[in-house]
Amino acid sequence: MTSQEAPMGAVRTINATEFKATCLDLLDQVNSGTIERLEVTKRGKVVAVVTKPAAPAAGDLHGFLRGSVIIPPDLDLTAPTGGDAPTDAELGILHR
Repeated sequence: MTSQEAPMGAVRTINATEFKATCLDLLDQVNSGTIERLEVTKRGKVVAVVTKPAAPAAGDLHGFLRGSVIIPPDLDLTAPTGGDAPTDAELGILHR
């Protein structure tokens, strides 16, 4: 069965030599779902399994606000914010 003949969502086993020669096409097929699981063999033993990464779980907080904050171009994020009044640390106050 060639790469184009694999049924949608198929599990495919391929030897390492053929994988090396066609890996970019095979990775595209895994990404598109044409191949669900690709097993790479060496001397008849499976040495690697290639699958599409899992979709991020609902509720995954990493990066969920990306793109939602707008910083005006004239805002200097490195400028001091406290004014001229001394801070509690400068006054030796540890707790309030």
